Amino acid sequence: MGRPRWLNAEEKRAWNAFLGTYELLNRRLDQQLKQDSGISHLQYVILARLSAAPDRELRMAELACAVSNSKSGLTYQIGQLEQGGLVRRRACESDPRAVYAVLTDEGVALLEQAAPGHVALVRELLIEVLTPDQLHAMADGLGEANRRMLAVDDPAAGCS
Repeated sequence: MGRPRWLNAEEKRAWNAFLGTYELLNRRLDQQLKQDSGISHLQYVILARLSAAPDRELRMAELACAVSNSKSGLTYQIGQLEQGGLVRRRACESDPRAVYAVLTDEGVALLEQAAPGHVALVRELLIEVLTPDQLHAMADGLGEANRRMLAVDDPAAGCS
């Protein structure tokens, strides 16, 4: 396989900045959402994805890929959201193996209540600390990394 190509100082700096920012941002968003709305950041992302989907529903396998979660992890989260009346499951008429997650009216209401505080914190912690050029570079760079990872055919993930 050959020798590893280690990160140079600038690459390490970028990698560590990304990791630290991601972890801190996710933790702060999780704390804010739990305090203000009683849901986790992941649950908020699930509700937001369902809200943006046609008829406010997605096949569970597709939703797991969209939120970068395992199918079993998503099943657990949907169960928690279902207990709160925020989502419901629906069987697929044409494929008995398929199950859909459907956003309920209560889920829409909670998302609408949670969104302003969530967006305000995203702005405070990330968007407003970057210059327009930094924001543009971040969106371009991370967008390209995201596109490349999604383009890789990974049958184990079931997301391609």
